[in-house]
Amino acid sequence: MWQEINLKEDPNDLLVPNIKYKINPAEIDSIEANSIAQEIGFESGDSIISINGKKPRDLIDYQILISEEILNISVLDKNNKIHNIRIEKDQDLNLGINFKDALFDSIKQCNNKCPFCFIDQQPSGKRKSLYVKDDDYRLSFLYGSYLTLTNLKKDDWERISTQKLSPLFVSVHATDAYTREKLLKNKRARVILDQISWFEKNSIQIHAQIVVCPDINDGEILEKSIFELAKFYKKSSQTVLSVAIVPVGLTKFRPENDGLKSIGSEYAIKTIKQVEKIQASLQVTHGTRFCWLADEWYLIAGINLPSYKSYENMPQESNGVGSIRSFLKILNEKTKNLPKRVKRSKKVSWIVGKLVYEALIPTVEKLNLIDGLTINLYGLPSIYWGQEQVVTGLLTGEDLIYGLKNKDLGEAIYLPSIMLKINTDLFLDDKKIKEVENKLKTPIHVLDESNDIIDILIGI
Repeated sequence: MWQEINLKEDPNDLLVPNIKYKINPAEIDSIEANSIAQEIGFESGDSIISINGKKPRDLIDYQILISEEILNISVLDKNNKIHNIRIEKDQDLNLGINFKDALFDSIKQCNNKCPFCFIDQQPSGKRKSLYVKDDDYRLSFLYGSYLTLTNLKKDDWERISTQKLSPLFVSVHATDAYTREKLLKNKRARVILDQISWFEKNSIQIHAQIVVCPDINDGEILEKSIFELAKFYKKSSQTVLSVAIVPVGLTKFRPENDGLKSIGSEYAIKTIKQVEKIQASLQVTHGTRFCWLADEWYLIAGINLPSYKSYENMPQESNGVGSIRSFLKILNEKTKNLPKRVKRSKKVSWIVGKLVYEALIPTVEKLNLIDGLTINLYGLPSIYWGQEQVVTGLLTGEDLIYGLKNKDLGEAIYLPSIMLKINTDLFLDDKKIKEVENKLKTPIHVLDESNDIIDILIGI
């Protein structure tokens, strides 16, 4: 395989750093109630050193190792004492342990220089985690994050095959070798089709994405990429399961003269027509649309989103493909049988990105027919990123302060948790919820799920 795709591990190649990753004890974050771990006495702050003599490199290894009936676990407690514990259990039983990180060694960082990389389009001086450019196949398998495959070493490929880490999520961008190398600025990017062939031979499935950059990988190159990926969707073996077509996102912090162009409505309409034509062709030849456009294309174009059924099994929903249509479907179900009035009159504000604002207006209008309930829907641009049309998850604390100043906010502000760092009160610009509350003189409530606002406000 290595000669076939021409991947040599040369320690002198600066694009392939010869890094040795140290495996650290797996630190425990929390213990589930009524679990085996709780019964034994595991606590937050303890760390697992080994299981049956093997050090888990990550959550994947851990899950495989604990599938045994007899476990000999070496544990470092929070007082730095080592304990050796023997556990007998059914094979399918979990221990009930949640870890602080999914990776117990170092994260595999990206070795590409993509001009459209959002990580590189951020201002300096923010929290370190915002600048981590991961390209880790393990995070791809566990959480659906996208990777380029350019930094994989022989051991990584072998592990993917042995442990059947499938499906993976791959940033293809272009199947044309020259174009992909140009986009990723990495000579190892050229072998993408050979790598996908390897996935096919080893029964590993992938979901692909293409970030469209005008005049670089669009037009004929985009069409070529989709149809070449579709060759790996066969009746006998479906290796490439789906392709997401995503518009390039540009911020005011990106480097000058990067060669990138923003996407406007006319360009979006043109791309939608092109991809929908390809979808129709693949529906006939393959029995599936196979590729789907991210919701942003339709919102930028000012065109209605496709029907819920057209997304088939929603294979790329987590990548913003059909997610709004799915969300609107949920909202429609939740608003079918609304009460005539609320128990206590209230006026509140619901904050979303400007890009999705118009799609939510019908829902808010329906809710505002309830006697005693007033919802002010605000779709904000981002002065922080320099984006007029922005998705909700990119809104910052600064955007809220600027965009909601002197607005009628009512008694409270409701915003989705997607705006915040997971399990924290931090926005992308490192502003805290309390700081924004103080500036706007209005309490902020965070919604775990955006559709929760309906149940909360009508008192269910």
